[in-house]
Amino acid sequence: MTTVLIADDQPMQRFGFRMLLESQDDMTVVGEAPNGTEAIRLVDRYHPDVALMDIRMPGLDGIEATRRIIAAGARTRVLIVTTFDLDEYAYEGLRAGASGFLVKDAQPEELLSGIRAVAGGDAVVAPSLTRRLLDAYIHHLPPTAGPPREDPRLSALTDREREILTVIGQGWTNTEIATRLHLAESTVKTHVSRILSKTGARDRVQAVILAYDTQLVSPGRP
Repeated sequence: MTTVLIADDQPMQRFGFRMLLESQDDMTVVGEAPNGTEAIRLVDRYHPDVALMDIRMPGLDGIEATRRIIAAGARTRVLIVTTFDLDEYAYEGLRAGASGFLVKDAQPEELLSGIRAVAGGDAVVAPSLTRRLLDAYIHHLPPTAGPPREDPRLSALTDREREILTVIGQGWTNTEIATRLHLAESTVKTHVSRILSKTGARDRVQAVILAYDTQLVSPGRP
């Protein structure tokens, strides 16, 4: 059973999410929060598998709530739900540690599959959409100095793992990586798992952000 917390300041939105989620045999809603402060409190109390997090909420917003939840080491994975798929705040939410984001007008099946994916440790943002988002808002990244090899997060990676992290940042799927680099897809999955473990990235979305942060990938560069 996947446990879910709904954080949204609109009562009707929370009601709609709850009705959808509780119609599923494998999901249950453990709480609702109208703001970020309450979301943090309920995460600490119920330890849900997934928190559906709105961005614009009164008081503490969803971005800061996500940042604090992740910083506290909670097992809960955050799925940002926002009005626009290129909202700069959604980008900040990913940088705060969210495992992905969906738009609020997504089909019910998309939301349900997204929650299941996040609960299972995967990211729910399509690689091409991730790249588009990051390219659009890359100016929010703090300036970095020096070549990528100076970043300690990359020091433990092998040359092949560094190569794969680079193409992850470019939006390649596992299938594309396997085909273009002439590897078995199972081998690619093993490399990706090791990259996440060595760099401390929570999931594929965070790996993409890492590739940008360390200058392995930059906007407009293939």
